[in-house]
Amino acid sequence: MLFLDDSKMKNFTSCFKEKKFLRFFFNQLRINQTGRYVEFPYISLCGRERNFVRCDDYPIVFTHVIDDKLAFNHAGDLLLLKFQPDKIYMLPESGRVYHPAPEKTGSIGLVRSKLAIEFSKHFIFENGDTKSPTHFKWNDTVHVLDQEWFKKSRKNI
Repeated sequence: MLFLDDSKMKNFTSCFKEKKFLRFFFNQLRINQTGRYVEFPYISLCGRERNFVRCDDYPIVFTHVIDDKLAFNHAGDLLLLKFQPDKIYMLPESGRVYHPAPEKTGSIGLVRSKLAIEFSKHFIFENGDTKSPTHFKWNDTVHVLDQEWFKKSRKNI
């Protein structure tokens, strides 16, 4: 993830490791609708400071499951969203796995590779393994996967 702060580009992963700061930064993150720095599709307002952000995929990255919630962006239990097992989506072309994220950041979050590998053990592919999985078995319940939320959200970005 890269961000622009006062015309200086920085690599986010090397700059910020403090969980309370991460919670603040990502709670302020939203789609950049300022018309400035359009190559940075997200912005995080931190007081008078504006951090323009871009990343390879989506800025919300789910890192692990805590009870019935997904933790994201390496902030542990400070950044959590309700886990919706029926909303897991795997993009067949890349193998990347996604889950709904806050609407203000585009409604799509990437599932970290390590967690996606764990999730992949629970996928059921009724349409063949070259298509997205159709079901996800989680906690002894088989969930029919909703494929439409991802497609709709992607159109809105």
